[in-house]
Amino acid sequence: MNTIPSVHLADFLSEDPSKKQKFIKEIGNAYENIGFVALKGHFLDDKLVTDLYAEIKNFFDLPLETKKKYEIPGIGGQRGYVSFGKEAAKGKKEGDLKEFWHFGQYVENNPTLKAEYPANVIVEELPKFNEVGKETYRMLEKTAKYVLRSLASHLNLEETYFDNYIKNGNSILRPIHYPPIETEPKGAERAAAHGDINLITLLMGAQGKGLQVQDNNGKWIDAMAEPDELMINVGDMLSRHSNNKLKSTIHRVINPPRELWGTSRYSIPFFMHPISEMKLDVLENCIDKNNPKQFDDITAGEFLEERLRELGLKK
Repeated sequence: MNTIPSVHLADFLSEDPSKKQKFIKEIGNAYENIGFVALKGHFLDDKLVTDLYAEIKNFFDLPLETKKKYEIPGIGGQRGYVSFGKEAAKGKKEGDLKEFWHFGQYVENNPTLKAEYPANVIVEELPKFNEVGKETYRMLEKTAKYVLRSLASHLNLEETYFDNYIKNGNSILRPIHYPPIETEPKGAERAAAHGDINLITLLMGAQGKGLQVQDNNGKWIDAMAEPDELMINVGDMLSRHSNNKLKSTIHRVINPPRELWGTSRYSIPFFMHPISEMKLDVLENCIDKNNPKQFDDITAGEFLEERLRELGLKK
């Protein structure tokens, strides 16, 4: 499979059982083979996307000293601003060539989780920034819920299996700015090869070439979504939980050709995380004599802590 399959969420939401089954089969096959799909029919509208890009550009255009006042110590970069070069891929000493922001969960009716998660950070200089970020977060979370329902069906679980784990889950919306490259990067990339930590990632606005996915033969292929599509991939948590039936595919963002070094790139992934106590133990129906259990038992919270330390975001 050397292209990213495209699916339409309207098929899954259809009253027609054959369309729904077609969607489940297509997305399941894609995640078993390459770990990525392009999804049409999500819940983001054009105005929201336009507003979000405007607000994000406004934020990253602020002076560095202004941005740095929103970099909160002691929370592993889980909310607010993370400055250029702070995050490195697992096993890589060079920091990625990016700066980013984190919007987190807007907890409803759960004081325990509200106390567990860091508070969202409010940007005083940009009155619309947080409002637009919150609405985008909500629409991507809603889209992700239905994608996970289709995957639950594919794994022969009850369709709403993931619903209670993702309600008030520790999900993150991450607007990223890859600034112009001014000097030879010396081994650093915009985002070095990595797998995602979470259940699934919804990527909006990968503008132009850059994102590449590694196929089963180790070959890198370009992952280019159409303007109306989200690129959605499986993360390590879901891969573990399904005994690697669903693939968490290694991907990267390569540096542009030298003639485009002077340009910025913006990208906005939504990392769908469950609540911390979700057990990621391998599902019994994903184990058989040909596929013995590959992963130790662990909770989502423990796994996240382990990975944040590996990324250099927590000590």
